[in-house]
Amino acid sequence: MRDFAISENQRVQAQLDRLGALSLPQGRLGLDTVREICARLGSPQRRLPPVLHVAGTNGKGSTCAYLRAILEAQGLVVHTATKPHLVRYNERIRIAGKLISDESLADLLERVLDAAEDLGPSFFEVTTVATFLAFAETPADACVIETGLGGRLDATNVLENPAVCGIATLGIDHESFLLVPEEGTPAEPLARIAFEKASIAKPGAPLVVQSYAASPLASVLATARQIGAPVQLRGRDWWAQVGEAINYRDAHGTLELPLPTLAGAHQADNAALAIAMLRHQSVVPVTPEAMAQGIRAARWPARLQRLGSGPLTALAGQRTVWLDGGHNPDAGQAIARHFTDSAPLHLVMGMLTSKDPSAILRPLEGRLASVSIIPAPGHEAHTPEDFAPFTALPVASFANVAEALAALPPEGDVLIAGSLYLAGDVLKRNDEAPD
Repeated sequence: MRDFAISENQRVQAQLDRLGALSLPQGRLGLDTVREICARLGSPQRRLPPVLHVAGTNGKGSTCAYLRAILEAQGLVVHTATKPHLVRYNERIRIAGKLISDESLADLLERVLDAAEDLGPSFFEVTTVATFLAFAETPADACVIETGLGGRLDATNVLENPAVCGIATLGIDHESFLLVPEEGTPAEPLARIAFEKASIAKPGAPLVVQSYAASPLASVLATARQIGAPVQLRGRDWWAQVGEAINYRDAHGTLELPLPTLAGAHQADNAALAIAMLRHQSVVPVTPEAMAQGIRAARWPARLQRLGSGPLTALAGQRTVWLDGGHNPDAGQAIARHFTDSAPLHLVMGMLTSKDPSAILRPLEGRLASVSIIPAPGHEAHTPEDFAPFTALPVASFANVAEALAALPPEGDVLIAGSLYLAGDVLKRNDEAPD
């Protein structure tokens, strides 16, 4: 599975070209290759600051953003690994709060690619080992690391002694990878997803999870029990009620915390998971004051992000333009909840062919003023005809987001959604690349 990465720095681009040429060899799944690369480079995964490891279908990136913001509000130095990148590959590796420099990135990728050349590594394996090297070679107080694809076979799962692991919401996504029939794994789709995500658990390390339906919950508990990880379950071991504030409680006591500034009711649940993770680990001390400050300070681009003034939004006139990279049904539901009481929106959407074309449209039924379809830059995308069965509105087609915005009727706000690759293109065009 290839990703897309470009850089204006020639040294970085040379390594990204090597990286982009890699693919996952047919039929090879597992952690043996990433373990061997790590071994050749001095096992950096064993030399990291305390690790907070997060998995989930939706919400894991936001949870990482809250963890980072809270830890930094505590005055700690934090490394963060998130994915995918939106505009620059550098976004995947944040060292001591700052995006990795081009010089360091070029050096790291070259070291890993050279060491792994005879192993046929994947994009994700090289990226993960480069991240571990960066984190191991720069002192910090903590690392926040997001899984990529699933959990059990994700390259980050070579981590051995995390301070705490967390699982955000669970839903169906990446079916061609996570639902491949395999002996000894759950047959029911959501239970299988839960098994894959919960497999980041490690013996003795707390596994902090949200509440789930019966089947995926049973899968999470069974997986953790087999691994030997104590589970801290929302609604049993910790509680969070969301109203005018987040009212949190667990065995350590109660907290009243502010609501996030990030848009979307679901963000309070992601913040609550971050709080629960911090409260159930004993390696990195964090005060309630830092938790409150971090919740308010957290930023996470392309998740119900209200775009600022820029070249792209100027085409939309005075209307508000929202951006969300969500592309699965759970993301569609979260987006729909946010716009429940809004006037009809103009939806501008691009979506990869590997995604469900109804995922965003179906939850927004009755809340749209128009539907415009554009490509997902650099990837195979659904055609307008693929979306037509899921809306009663005419489906217009445009070559890019600028053309779509310029053609909109004069009234109504705009939502751009359906792909993180599209979201990255939008941020770049509007001069809002993450920093």
